[in-house]
Order: sequence, then C-alpha cells, then structure tokens
Amino acid sequence: MTKFADIKGFVFDLDGVITDTSILHGTAWHQLADSLGVTWTKELGDGLKGISRMDSLEMILKAGHKENDYTQAQKEELAAQKNTNYVAEVDKMTPANILPGMKAFLDDLRAKGYQLSLASASKNAPRVLGKLGLTDYFPKIVDPASLKHGKPDPEIYTKGAELLNLDPAQCIGLEDAAAGVQAINGAGETSLGIGDATELGAADMVFADTSAVTLANIAKHLD
Repeated sequence: MTKFADIKGFVFDLDGVITDTSILHGTAWHQLADSLGVTWTKELGDGLKGISRMDSLEMILKAGHKENDYTQAQKEELAAQKNTNYVAEVDKMTPANILPGMKAFLDDLRAKGYQLSLASASKNAPRVLGKLGLTDYFPKIVDPASLKHGKPDPEIYTKGAELLNLDPAQCIGLEDAAAGVQAINGAGETSLGIGDATELGAADMVFADTSAVTLANIAKHLD
C-alpha cells in the first residue's frame, strides 16, 4: 500500500472535483431543447450526464420524436450550437464557482511543493480554469485531443502522471465518477473519490464532499 510520504503529485479531474460544470452543460442543452421545441424534463437532463455531445443530442431529439428530422450535417450544427451556449455559460463563471474547500486544498498543495496536473476530457477545461482564476495552479494539462481512449480507460491518468515526470505510484487521482475511479486504479495511482461511497466503492478512499479533502485527511487514510 502506498504511504503518504511517497506521494509527490495530484492528478485532478475538473467537473465535480474543482467546479461543477455539469449544471452549465444542463443549461446549454436545455436552451437547445427549447429552441427545437422539445419538452425539457429532469429525467432527460439526468440522462445526459457523462454522455458525449452527439449521443446527448440524439437523446434530446428522441425525447421530442425528432430523431429523423435532421441530416448528420444539421445535427453537427446543433451540437455546435449547444457548445456555443455552454461557452457563454462558462464565461459567466468566477472564482465563486470553485467547489467548497478546493481553493484552500490547492493552495496547501502548492505551498508544500506537490505537483499538479489536470486530467479532464473537456476541451474547454483551460477556459474554465481561467474563469476560476486557477490557470497558474495547472501548468500541466492533459490534451484530450491526444487521447485514444476515454475513461474508464486509464490513458488520461497515465498521461497526467507522465506530465509530472512521476511514477503513477507517487500520484493521487481525484474523481467524482465511478468510471474515473476505474481509470485512476487502472493507471496504478491512488484513487480518491468524492461523493457517494457506494457508487465509488472501488476508490482507495472516499470523501463525501470536496470540503473534506485535505492533506491531513488523506494522510489519515494512507498511514
């Protein structure tokens, strides 16, 4: 088992760990559904979480019985419209959108000399970090365009450790989703899950929410 003293780096997921962009994705899809005359429901919104852009669009069109109304090119335009909506929502973000306790945790990591990288599948991650005022904390960001496989494949977390020039065993990965925890474990890093202990049961340690994530609490779990 990894000891706390062995840890040199932290590899962060973005959504649900540092900030909650899923709300913004929901708003952007809701706006698109409204413009298409598709009735928005909570069930529809929940069903889109963690699903790719094109698959989400298909789900919305199916919900409105419009899946055969658009060509592939038109669907791509609709997906691009959703992304425009989303970026407009991102641009309203401020440091107040950082999840509770995370800024203090990042400050503590930086003060104690830990290395940080970001392992987010979102192409908009650098923009989000900029709005949150956290760009300087993450000089190393895995480029999603360079990945062949998405989570739960470990590739993104393996790259997150490589960017820091660290062995995966020296890194802790932070995630709020089961697929992400699986990716961290597959990469050979220590997994820290944030959220429901049942859902994230495969993680090496689970914290109920971001405010519980501190170096002291992590050390307690590892030693």
